[in-house]
Amino acid sequence: MKRLLVLARHGQSDWNLKNLFTGWKDPGLTDLGVEEARAAGRRLKALGIQFDVAYTSDLSRAQRTCQLILDEIGQPNLTTIKEQALNERDYGDLSGLNKDDARAKWGEDQVHLWRRSYDVPPPGGESLKDTVARVLPYYVSEILPRVMRGERVLVAAHGNSLRALVMVLDHLNADTIPSMELATGVPLVYELKDDTTVASKKVLEA
Repeated sequence: MKRLLVLARHGQSDWNLKNLFTGWKDPGLTDLGVEEARAAGRRLKALGIQFDVAYTSDLSRAQRTCQLILDEIGQPNLTTIKEQALNERDYGDLSGLNKDDARAKWGEDQVHLWRRSYDVPPPGGESLKDTVARVLPYYVSEILPRVMRGERVLVAAHGNSLRALVMVLDHLNADTIPSMELATGVPLVYELKDDTTVASKKVLEA
């Protein structure tokens, strides 16, 4: 495949399991999360996919997911670039709180607004719009040029940082992106046209 871009959300983390807002906090993967990452690698290997470079965030759950995928496809020493711009959305004052406790404190409607609106940030944190503003310039300046040169690129990151990329690739907007979910450990395989738009997309579900 030419101009290959694969996006993979990290496997389940300890805080995903505990229903906590995570953001820039740094919990590790659960046993299930490790298996999700390995299974993602096996599904990519089954398609014969190899990479020229990998990108991941500054957070360990994404980094370990990236490494487990590379181990499974037989590229454990692939050049991997770690970049804070690919970090999860910063949930600010919500970070570390149980989502049910947050609803009890601020109310269902307010927490839903913080979680699902495009441009309303939680206290001290980032909205999805803020996350897009951080992720997209890095994608355009660093990742996309490599894809367009014909390199095969893996990006292992987070639900919201990857939604910023999916928003552009899938032509979603501020109304449609908030309801779009990315499953843990499920790679999205894109092939791009020579004008940077999407030629094909595969969702490698289990």
